[in-house]
Amino acid sequence: MINKVTLIGNLGGDPEVRHLEGGATVARFSLATNENYQDKDGNWQTLTEWHNVVAWRSLAERVERSLKKGMLVFVEGKISYRKYTTPEGQERYVTDIVANNIRILEKRETGGDMRIPPVESMPPVSSPTAPPPPTADTSTNSADDLPF
Repeated sequence: MINKVTLIGNLGGDPEVRHLEGGATVARFSLATNENYQDKDGNWQTLTEWHNVVAWRSLAERVERSLKKGMLVFVEGKISYRKYTTPEGQERYVTDIVANNIRILEKRETGGDMRIPPVESMPPVSSPTAPPPPTADTSTNSADDLPF
């Protein structure tokens, strides 16, 4: 089974960080993702979804030091659902993204470099031990010789 989420979006506010009694650190922040689409009249619309992101321990400490409202970040983690009861006795449900990897995707203010280079500047990924791509040999294959 797989429970994996990948998001790229902007922080809706500065992270809220708490240091728990047992020594663990937890950071919470909201993340906005946008989807653009064309409506039936041909006008472009933007749909914004808000996600609650939670980071624990050393990742939370890095979040506390590095992330600020508005920053563009990459978040990888899993979906977590929890239920709690308010002091008035009402049950509430919350969906969180529990992060296990967070990367800043914008230029640093001091260095001007990127933590993750843009896709067009990344070298192609290839394995030195990968076999060469198959070549089509049409002289011996026919439509009836398909292996499936």
